[in-house]
Amino acid sequence: MALLSGTGEAIERRVVLRAEALAHLERWVETYRVTTVVLGDGTGSASFAREIEASSLAARVDVCLVDEHLSTLAARERYFDENPPRGWRRLLPRSMQVPPAPYDDYVAVILGERYLEQRRARG
Repeated sequence: MALLSGTGEAIERRVVLRAEALAHLERWVETYRVTTVVLGDGTGSASFAREIEASSLAARVDVCLVDEHLSTLAARERYFDENPPRGWRRLLPRSMQVPPAPYDDYVAVILGERYLEQRRARG
């Protein structure tokens, strides 16, 4: 999950268990007055969108889907930009490495940025 400002700045990022995602989203809606939830258009998004729409959040947030094609690769690049490999790992091409920790929060940032880019393009 990632919380982005309207300008695309990542305010918060975190990897949460799927079972905890709705509760965490509810906290962000309360704390930050989130009005839009962006989901990737791939596997699992439809069930989470239905869960949001069946919750108390339904009247308070819009759920938008964005193309998640290649978002994992983009997130991996971003992860290594912010956390460069050290030691012997820096000798390996980044394309052959996987981050040592979950990086789904970086994917969420990428998806949020795609949404904001689409919104700006529409005017």
